[in-house]
Order: sequence, then structure tokens, then C-alpha cells
Amino acid sequence: MPEENKVTSERKVRVRHLGHRGQIGVYFGKMLRMFLYQGDWLVLPMAALIAGLVGVVIAGSFYVYMEGTMISALAITCACLWNGCFNSIQVICRERGVIKREHRSGLHITSYIIAHMMYQALLCIGESVISLYMFRLIGVSFPDHGVIFSSFILEFFITMLLITYAADMMALWISALSKTTTTAMTIMPVVLIFQLVFSGGMMRIPKSLEVVQDFTISSWGMRMISVESDYNSQPLSTAWNSVWGMRNTELNATVTVGQVLEFIEGSDSNMAREIRETKLIDDDSLFGTITVDEVAEMLRTEEDAEELREQQIELHTTIGELMDIVGAEKVRSFILDTTSAAAFNEDYVYTPENAVQCWLVLLLFTAAFAVLATVTLEFIDRDKR
Repeated sequence: MPEENKVTSERKVRVRHLGHRGQIGVYFGKMLRMFLYQGDWLVLPMAALIAGLVGVVIAGSFYVYMEGTMISALAITCACLWNGCFNSIQVICRERGVIKREHRSGLHITSYIIAHMMYQALLCIGESVISLYMFRLIGVSFPDHGVIFSSFILEFFITMLLITYAADMMALWISALSKTTTTAMTIMPVVLIFQLVFSGGMMRIPKSLEVVQDFTISSWGMRMISVESDYNSQPLSTAWNSVWGMRNTELNATVTVGQVLEFIEGSDSNMAREIRETKLIDDDSLFGTITVDEVAEMLRTEEDAEELREQQIELHTTIGELMDIVGAEKVRSFILDTTSAAAFNEDYVYTPENAVQCWLVLLLFTAAFAVLATVTLEFIDRDKR
């Protein structure tokens, strides 16, 4: 019996004084068991459900128009933030008492946080793979190649992983700060709303607050997705859709004969050309062939026709008929080109430098939140609970 107590005592001492590396393995194994036996695996089907809902909404708009790409980037970023936050928002605060006792018994906080980082990285990889698969399954359109790699799919996977992992570490820090799961779950919606508002994709940020965007994961996530999907090269469709929606709107105007003649002679639309080439007198007549263009030229230059040129005409038409006269496709191209040029965003320029910068900032967020979580837990012995 004394021999057995001695062995047990030695075993306790060995466990209690495991080194940093040994403690990482112990806690990583504990988290894997919790994944299997305590329902932590439910985050994976939840990620599939969220990606499915987002994919259905963005399937017809991502990588098609500027507005669609911007909204899609915001939706994808929010999905990644949601996945990351729910991975770890309760993992520390729900066992705060256990951590406090083990810390007093020799637990290295750095080992504990590193084990969490390893485990959460696996979760984020799984969620990113599932989300990407759901997007492909639903039929979301993707570019043929990325801005950094030849494969856009690989590049997009890394982007989603970095956004999710950065959000995961942010939630890990919040969990380390919170003494109860209730507190953590109360703080999380506020943080998510803050990320959403200052993402830069939902609403215009006041000039004085634009600097806040640089300190949000959502802003850099949206920026990366917009860069790799080549946002600036896509057309802006809002203005054209508005004009096309008003094509049946009636217009009443007063113009002069001279203005009509100038339009007929100056426009290069298909309809104007057809009008100019219309024969008023055919080849078999006494005067030979006379076209509208020739009559318009005569009326425009003849001094005796001055009174006729100043005569007013009442026009009753629609916006659609006017577009047909000018050329609907020409109007569409002009509106799309003009508005997309006005919506150009320097932050979304399609260059590897821009993309790498976004990735590095997301990695910096990840490291910063992991350090903050470590520092916060180092003071867990002061917990008065």
C-alpha cells in the first residue's frame, strides 16, 4: 500500500511539472476529446449551413457587378467572423475555475494558449473547406485565376481561413477577459456589430472615423476579397438599372426643327443613320434619289429656311424610345463606364502587393489577439470569483 502511494505521488509530480511542450500535448488532446464527446463538432455543420445561406444570396452577383462583389465580400466576411467567434467565445470562460486551479499547480498559460491556437486552427481549416465546398456546390462564380496564385480557389481558401482564424483569436481573448459564459455571449454581439458597421461595405463612414476601419478584421477581410475578385474592373450597374427601369416613363418636350436637324446629322446611332438614309424620292422619279440627309442639309444651310428651322415641335415620347434613337447599347456602355470609373477604389486595386498586405494584417490581428489572451490569463490568480 505505501509503495502504491509512492508511485501515485510520483505520477502526480510528473504530471504537475510537465514542460511547456508536454502541457501543449495534454491540453490539445483534451480539446480533441471535447470535440468528439462534448458536441464541439457541431460548429462544422453550422458552418455549412451559414455558407449555404450566404451562397444562395450571392450566387448571381459575386464577380459580376461592383455592387454584387461588394455585398458578397461583406456577406462572406461576416460568415467567417461568425464562424470564428463561435468557435472560441466560451472555451476559456466556461472552465475558468479549472484553469485557475491548474495555473496555481504549474500550468503554463503560453502552453495552454498554444494548444488552443492549434486546435482552433484545425477548426478554422475545416470550416473554410466546408464553406468553399458549399459555395462551389451552389454555383457561386469565381475568377479563373488569383492575384497571387494561379488558382483562385486556393487563394480564396487562404483568405477565408485568415479571416476566420483572426476572428477566432479575437473571441478567444474575449473569452479570457470574461468571467462567465453569459458575459462573453453578451459582449460578442456588440463586437460583431462593431465589425459590421466599420467594415466599410455597409455604410459610408464619417471622415473622422475612417481610421477605425484599419483596426477591424472585417475591413481587411472585405478589402482582400475585393482585391482578389478584381472589384475595380467590374461595371457598376445601379445607375443603368435605374435608367432601364424608367424606360416606359413618358417625356413631353418642345424642340425646334433646327434642333431635330442637328441631331439627325450629328448622331451616329443606328436609328439616326437609318433616318438619314431614308429615301423621300426614289430612283425612278424625275428628280432622282433624294434622302432625308440631303433634305436636312438643305434645310440647315438655306437662308430662306430660317423661319422653318425656328418652328417649334411638341414631342411626346418615352425614355426607352429616346434610347432607341441614340442606341440603347451605347447608352448602357456610357453609363456603366462612367459610373464604374467614379466608383474606383484605390484600396481594391488588383495587385499582389495589395493582397499580401491584407493577408499580413490579418495575420497580425491573429498574433495580437493571441498575445492579449495570454497576457490576460496570466493574471487569472487575481480573479476574486
